Amino acid sequence: MRGDVSTKALSPSDREVSAAAAADPDSRPMTSKQLAAARRIPPVKTSRRALGLTQEEFASRYHIPLGTLRDWEQGRTAPDQPARAYLKVIAADPEGVSRSLASSRR
Repeated sequence: MRGDVSTKALSPSDREVSAAAAADPDSRPMTSKQLAAARRIPPVKTSRRALGLTQEEFASRYHIPLGTLRDWEQGRTAPDQPARAYLKVIAADPEGVSRSLASSRR
């Protein structure tokens, strides 16, 4: 804390933050129409990127056919329920899944 001014007093209010965001021409809130038209990034692509893996590395590490992974990421197909569950497990514990798969190859 500096002198007698608390850091809380220096923090902007929610209203000030919203007003600043609305005034920024590079960061205007999207309209409902723009939001509906926005390109969605498939969760599997987000997970893969968060792990810092290429498509080839992700597919190999988690035993997913490369063509299937590419189809999911490009929106040509969507993972079925078992695949979505598997992807959630990978997202929750990527190293654990990788270790389990590596030990099952022996």
